Amino acid sequence: MEFSYRCTVCNASYDITPNHTVCPVCTKHQQKDQPLTGVLEVELKGTLDKEFTVFDLLPVEPEYFPPIPVGNSPLWEPENIRRTTGFKRLFIKDDGSNPTSSFKDRASFLVSAAAKKFGIKDITLASTGNAGSSMAGIGAAAGQRITLFLPENAPAAKLVQALQYGATVHRVNGNYDMAYDMSLEFTRHKGGINRNTAYNPLTIEGKKTVSLELVNQLGRAPDVLFVSVGDGCILSGIYKGFRDLKKLGRIDSVPKIVGVQAETSDALFRAFTSGKFTNIPTSTVADSICVDVPRNGVHALSQLKQFNGEMVTVSDTEIIQAQASLSSSTGLFTEPAGAAAFAGFQKIASTLDSNDVVVVLTTGNGLKDSTSAALGIQVPENLINSVEEIL
Repeated sequence: MEFSYRCTVCNASYDITPNHTVCPVCTKHQQKDQPLTGVLEVELKGTLDKEFTVFDLLPVEPEYFPPIPVGNSPLWEPENIRRTTGFKRLFIKDDGSNPTSSFKDRASFLVSAAAKKFGIKDITLASTGNAGSSMAGIGAAAGQRITLFLPENAPAAKLVQALQYGATVHRVNGNYDMAYDMSLEFTRHKGGINRNTAYNPLTIEGKKTVSLELVNQLGRAPDVLFVSVGDGCILSGIYKGFRDLKKLGRIDSVPKIVGVQAETSDALFRAFTSGKFTNIPTSTVADSICVDVPRNGVHALSQLKQFNGEMVTVSDTEIIQAQASLSSSTGLFTEPAGAAAFAGFQKIASTLDSNDVVVVLTTGNGLKDSTSAALGIQVPENLINSVEEIL
């Protein structure tokens, strides 16, 4: 298999090297408060044997990947939800089971491997929490130095996790978008690789592995897949995986993908309906998908349009309710961003064919943000001294 970078705007081709991030031509037209212009994608050429592994479709050789078991996350068959909803072929892809309890390990795994291949020890990024703790954990396994820029409201559990892994953490007096810009400035001064979502093409490429796994696990592509959306990088990665498999003749068509955003952080939803991106300050209980400007917005939007995707929004209340409902009916405790995808399914299930193969992607473990999870439950306040008090 041969690999190269291709600009998603002008189609220019580039070698896969650390100095190629966004297209150098298209990025000259970058506008303030708008998604990245000239996002690069990995383009593959070749054929695929009947049996394949994820590594066969990645642009870095297996020997460069760190010794940590990323991917191969379980596909749950939630019998209680199937029975109550009538969707007998509903599945949940549980990416909270990755080593750092986050889907973001898929991107960090590939970025780390590329850094090792090119002899680079330093990796920098901005994160609302998951990407940062993910890169810190993967970097620890690889013996790499990780520098993180986290917004002031990053959940404490994700901050502690990153520090436990040995990362250097800078807390930014502002939001994720400010942290993103600071991390790019830091990389320009200090060098190394920047892992920022969409800015580094390998973040999209690493995230496509979930699509490859799904096809292997199901023996086919799903009919519908629900995924929570912030920057749009996971969405694009999922599309990329299915597109690659279709190109290689392993599936007949790209499935319908439904992107789910919080009502108060819905930049891609607004662009999907209006055709333009506007910068509106955001806040949501689902911190992992809380962004003002979706950096991969243009690229994600074009694929949603091309493959008949859909965008829906859910309220914070619906997210918290979906989190509690999913936990109590399946035993799967996901963070609010993962619960947003399930809330999206609940919201539009009546419009779907109950015979379809439907997959809900949950992107992180609920313990990543126990403070938010507590909003959906009743914590006992009274202390008891004996069993008789409650009999």
